[in-house]
This record gives sequence, structure tokens and C-alpha cells, in this order.
Amino acid sequence: MADISLTTGRLAALAGINIETVRFYERSGLISKPKRTASNYRQYPQSDVARLRFIKRAQELGFSLKEIAELLSLRAVPSRSRARVKRLSEKKLEIIDQKISDLRRMRKSLASISDACDGRGSVADCPIINALEESK
Repeated sequence: MADISLTTGRLAALAGINIETVRFYERSGLISKPKRTASNYRQYPQSDVARLRFIKRAQELGFSLKEIAELLSLRAVPSRSRARVKRLSEKKLEIIDQKISDLRRMRKSLASISDACDGRGSVADCPIINALEESK
């Protein structure tokens, strides 16, 4: 069965992304440059739908475009070891855990200075502004 060609708009719709995102991924090398029709329309293979969904899902999980490119290269050779994929995943988890820790610390600090302000009076004596002006 021949691979069905898709226009940029149809590909984007099937992958659940924006047309400009398809073009961006093409420029970034995450998807191959498509064939063109005689009237210069891009014609993508059906297989790019799954590839774009993969990219989108990987981004939702926090992977950078560089990391996604590496995952795609690993995915291209199914016989390769899972070890590198596992390491990438674990590294991403460490980064996410650190961000969560940082956000909790930030929230605790902001809640503390926010609680110190009753929201009345002039900004001149605002505990939030004063706390932000303090250097550590």
C-alpha cells in the first residue's frame, strides 16, 4: 500500500499541532523536508503524523528539542539498547524534581512575605516591596 501524502494543514490537524509548528520542526530537522508537488505544495508522508505526535508528547514531558532529536535517532533503530533512553528519562526526572523543589521554596518564601502584608495603606511601607528590595 502506498504512503498517503498529506498537505501541511492536514498533517498539522492529524498531529494536533499548528501549521507553523510543522514548519518549525522541519526547519529544526526533526522531520524531513517533504516532497513538493508541481505547484510547490509540501506533501508529507503519513508516517510523519506519528513522528509529530511523538515530538509533541516528548515536549509535554519536558524534553528539549535536542533531547527529542536524540530520542528520535534512538527510536529509528529498534534493536538499540534501552539504556540510553532510560538515562535520558532519569536525567529529565532529576531536572523536574529540582524544579519542583525550587518552586516549593519560591512558594514558601512568597507566601511568607505575602502573609506579612494586609493589603492596606501605601506602598511606601509594603512588606512585600520591602522584602523584594532586600538583598541577601
